[in-house]
Amino acid sequence: MYGETMPQRFHVGEVPRLGGMALLAGVVASWLLGIWQTHAGDPGSLRMGFWVFWWIVVLLPAALGGIAEDMTQRLTVRYRLLLTLVSGGLAAWLLELNVTRLGLPWLDTLLGQVPWLGVGIVLLAIAGLPHAFNIIDGYNGLAGMVALIVCLALAHVCLQVGDRALGALLVCLAAATGGFLVWNYPRGMLFAGDGGAYIWGVVIAVASLSLVQRNVDVSPWFPVLLLIYPIWETMFSIYRKLARGDSPGMADALHFHQLIYRRLVRGVFHDDEARRMLKRNNRTSPYLWAFFMLTVVPAVLFWRNTLVLMAFCGLFGVTYVTAYIGIVRFKVPDWMRF
Repeated sequence: MYGETMPQRFHVGEVPRLGGMALLAGVVASWLLGIWQTHAGDPGSLRMGFWVFWWIVVLLPAALGGIAEDMTQRLTVRYRLLLTLVSGGLAAWLLELNVTRLGLPWLDTLLGQVPWLGVGIVLLAIAGLPHAFNIIDGYNGLAGMVALIVCLALAHVCLQVGDRALGALLVCLAAATGGFLVWNYPRGMLFAGDGGAYIWGVVIAVASLSLVQRNVDVSPWFPVLLLIYPIWETMFSIYRKLARGDSPGMADALHFHQLIYRRLVRGVFHDDEARRMLKRNNRTSPYLWAFFMLTVVPAVLFWRNTLVLMAFCGLFGVTYVTAYIGIVRFKVPDWMRF
């Protein structure tokens, strides 16, 4: 059951929100299979040793907390944030994650002098990205497709630098996400819920940090540009709510994807309200997929070049704010409506 008055509700009827449970089962099963295959002889050179168990331990607090919220809707934002912080702390401890470079000499020097700053960035990334994915998870196929593309882009760079084990973990998540999307888009028969968003956020955050830490050729700004859409959506949402005097944890219907749904997607004429809303829902995600790809392509092309990646991050911020203001003021050309 999901409240009819919830501002982020854009469907009619009752839809299971346990896609996160399915994702968790798929990811853990495939990781365990990879461990077994590596132990049995590793014919695919996956190199997924017993260290993968620690990834599962890191993932579980956030994932189970999200699934508990999906089942009960009684776990407040404070407790869910605490559970993602626990996952971040476990990652810093068990996986020895740390940020030792940011691609700028003066910042790298500071991180070398104050090591706990790097650990703080790890905690912020792993605690924040799951909630960023939760924010963009508003329409059928939106967050799932973003997660799928990010996993494949990260896996591509992993293979470029010879990190096959990390690439294998990401391909497993991409495959589980693809299976979820079969049921989620376009029919909307299953939602990822908080559990799914937290699984995507934790695994992608840990993989991004690991990729940069283990491979000096990869710019720290590569995962930042790759994930700038959910990151910026979260930061802009916090700013927007604080500017109005509202709590950042309060749900509203003023996110970028929600404005596109209301002001760019043309109305659908159909006697059945559920089908009418479903068709409009499905037309919203392609707008965001195209917008998101504007950052994925340069990220994959320039994954070594810090300055170019930083420039594209700045360009995205300007483009996002300009587009947001234009949609709010109804300054959108007709050719963009479909």
